[in-house]
Amino acid sequence: MSARRTLLWIRVCIGILIFGLFVSGITAFPLREELTLGSDVLHASPASGWFPEAVAWVDRVSHALTDVGTRYPFIAYGTDWLAYAHLVLAVVFLGPLVDPVRNIWVTQFGVIACAGIIPLALIAGGIRGIPLGWQLIDMSFGVLGAIPLVIAWRLTRRLERHPDR
Repeated sequence: MSARRTLLWIRVCIGILIFGLFVSGITAFPLREELTLGSDVLHASPASGWFPEAVAWVDRVSHALTDVGTRYPFIAYGTDWLAYAHLVLAVVFLGPLVDPVRNIWVTQFGVIACAGIIPLALIAGGIRGIPLGWQLIDMSFGVLGAIPLVIAWRLTRRLERHPDR
């Protein structure tokens, strides 16, 4: 594979990750509204019969966010910071998008961060009473994020060794 094609694929992988982080960040702001909509959609679909426990969990979280948002709106400030962190991380990955070899450490950091999602979801999820199915969904974000990052990391190592770089 040519250096130019390798660089293109690295940028595609990093671009996918940046997009995912951006969407995750933007969608962390309106959690209450999203969960209310999600609950309505689930109840209007066959999912309520197929996965009643999952629908009940979405309803419980939706009601909790509505209650807390009504009585203690400042609590949502915590998820605003979560959203901000996702957006900042998306910006950090502009480094490897521009120069992957020079910024390979950012890609490596991303892989480590994705791996860290698994123990965090298991430990914090267990402590907070999050159902295992939801913990698995949370862990899947780490796995899905690691896939383009590992590919980009390997391709960056290849690009590093390419004579026409």
